[in-house]
Amino acid sequence: MIDQRLLRTDLDGAKAALSRRGDPNLLEDLDHAARLDVRLRDIQAERDEIRAKVNMISKEVGLLRRDGKVDEAEALQAQSRELGGAEKSLAGEHDEVSVLLNELLLGMPNIPHSDAPDGATDADNPIITGPVGLNDTFPDWQRVPHWETAQALGILDNERATKISGAMFTMQRGAGATMARALTQFGLDRNADVHEEVRPPSLVTTATLTATGQLPKFADDAYSIERDDLWCVPTAEASLTSLFSGEVLDDTDLPVRLMAFSPSFRREAGSAGRDTRGMLRTHEFDKVEMLAFATPEQAPALLDDMVGRAASAMADLGLPYRVIEICTGDMGQSHHRTFDVEVYAPGVDTWLEVSSVSWFGDYQARRGNTRFRRHDENGKPVKGSEFVHTLNGSALAVPRVWAAIIENYRNDDGSVTVPEVLHPYMRNITVIRSD
Repeated sequence: MIDQRLLRTDLDGAKAALSRRGDPNLLEDLDHAARLDVRLRDIQAERDEIRAKVNMISKEVGLLRRDGKVDEAEALQAQSRELGGAEKSLAGEHDEVSVLLNELLLGMPNIPHSDAPDGATDADNPIITGPVGLNDTFPDWQRVPHWETAQALGILDNERATKISGAMFTMQRGAGATMARALTQFGLDRNADVHEEVRPPSLVTTATLTATGQLPKFADDAYSIERDDLWCVPTAEASLTSLFSGEVLDDTDLPVRLMAFSPSFRREAGSAGRDTRGMLRTHEFDKVEMLAFATPEQAPALLDDMVGRAASAMADLGLPYRVIEICTGDMGQSHHRTFDVEVYAPGVDTWLEVSSVSWFGDYQARRGNTRFRRHDENGKPVKGSEFVHTLNGSALAVPRVWAAIIENYRNDDGSVTVPEVLHPYMRNITVIRSD
């Protein structure tokens, strides 16, 4: 959620910043929000004036009754009741306008960072790093889609997954399941030097999913359990972001750096028939997430570190990769600045997004009311508090990395060599062969 004070102090600046997202409706929404904010303040001023009049009348009534002027006292009391009715009406309008303003602000995207590149679509996303490790040519045996190789090796059984759960669910088997688990453990181990491991719940409340920005705008892409007002997490980010909701942290404890493995659930609304074969787009998948709570000053360095960790994981796996920065027109709802790490998959001849690393500014913290308190040079708490900045990124999302390994490491006999860094997790399997 953007800072509501901008509607009063820098509306033109907010409109200029949000205009970079390329959606004219946002500017209309900002103007509407500013008008609602003005009306809220006007209502409050009117209510304060009425309350002052009622208090004054109350004192006058007391004096009149003391002096035996009953008729005059009753006339003033009648006037007070009328004012009370007007105040009640204003209170109802205040609630209605507050709801409308809150809904507008919840649906409004974050303001892009000044350094985020301008652009309209993903075609405008600049390449920041790479391509790294990309061959000039690939042999024919690596130009085989991963689902064909995986089916021949007996390590992917989407047909039975569909029988169990429906379309767009996947099921790895044998060495394929072992490698999926190996990737999650690899993703955790390589980031354990600075990130505390957490195993959060996979079901969260509406308030929790609202804090990250998934709700209300992206409700159609989430799985809900209406009976219990719970949602399946689309990523562990949803759980971790609300870890300190409603709390005030000390700046001396920041940054707080966390990581978590969790299943992730997404309806993938509107994606029918697009990248739905194999492991590229599924309703449920495993993922290791990194997340940090920080001061505004700490955030840029943390963003660079997270991007570096996501990219180096692909380098350690021996996969061709590149890093792109997301332009303002392609940026996610909550994002302030975002970088994606992509790997090349020769079997499908495309770059696959395997990690998205984002800095949210204080957008999520406002929704979740997570703050921090500064200390002066003598270690004494400074009066007041500020919203923390949040950052998150995929340390390792299994499906597309798994698919890229199957395609990049396919041998001419149809077997797949396991990347060396995964050997400690593979129960002595170094090459996946058909039985």
